[in-house]
Amino acid sequence: MIKILTIGATGDQGHPLLERLVAAGMEPVAALRNIQALANTPFADVATVKADLYDPDSLIAAAQNMDAMAIHLPFVFDREKAAELGHNIAEAAKASSVSKIVFNTSCFVADFDNDNPAHDGRREIEKAIIESGVDYVIFEPKVFMDNMIRSWSKPSIVNSGIFAYPAKPDLKISWICLDDVAAFMVEALQRDDLPNGRYAIGGPDALIGDEVAAILSEAAGKSIVFKSLSPDEFASAMSLLVTGSAEVVPFSVYDGMASFYRFYNTQSVSPLIADTQEMARLFRTKPTALKDWAARQDWSDPIDPALAIRMAGMQ
Repeated sequence: MIKILTIGATGDQGHPLLERLVAAGMEPVAALRNIQALANTPFADVATVKADLYDPDSLIAAAQNMDAMAIHLPFVFDREKAAELGHNIAEAAKASSVSKIVFNTSCFVADFDNDNPAHDGRREIEKAIIESGVDYVIFEPKVFMDNMIRSWSKPSIVNSGIFAYPAKPDLKISWICLDDVAAFMVEALQRDDLPNGRYAIGGPDALIGDEVAAILSEAAGKSIVFKSLSPDEFASAMSLLVTGSAEVVPFSVYDGMASFYRFYNTQSVSPLIADTQEMARLFRTKPTALKDWAARQDWSDPIDPALAIRMAGMQ
């Protein structure tokens, strides 16, 4: 059985990947600082190995006897620390039997620095992987559909009929669901014919906020309207929800996310539109339309459906 060292297995993006890897007949091995982090989740049977991304020796040890790496990483709002992560991953791959690295950046990544340390840090991680000499596939998803059912978004949709998001009214986004991102990653792990490269992926439709709200309205069976938040409003609301304070601390995750959307909203052409023809030419995975994804969600319950699994993993 093909053994996949899975980094970032305990988060929202890691859970669909674990499911897809098992369904594909592969053996995910979750690299965890807390070796018991999956014990109280539906993934308790997944093999684990102790590792810390900032401890290169532990990461090298974890990578031994692995066939490939599948990676999600938290956003690091320090470019040097992100570069350290990339270096440690590359060194672990080179010092082991790993033959391929598949990395999900979790966001759009430009071909140039944009002075957002989290974004530019992703560029540093990509650079380390590309220069490792190990085969690689890097996926750069646009924006996740699943953001709509998280705690910062779903209650407003369900309780108030408002889809609030930090996108200007005419910003087009090719939304993609996390399960499809996982499907792309598994396909890359299965295929030897796929060239090394960075691949931008997104859903089949590039939609503005009002179009998203219309789709959500149909799925929920009630009127839902789009509210365009400024990036700063969004960051303040996120901070208030999580920390209890609306103050956005510099270099915090909330400050960083505001910077992401400030960049997106000021580009002359939306960087969040996927080239679906290029995706179809290279990959067999067919991304889900927002209409179909939304129809599968429960829009009567404001609770984030992934919350219980996340909380179980923290116990």
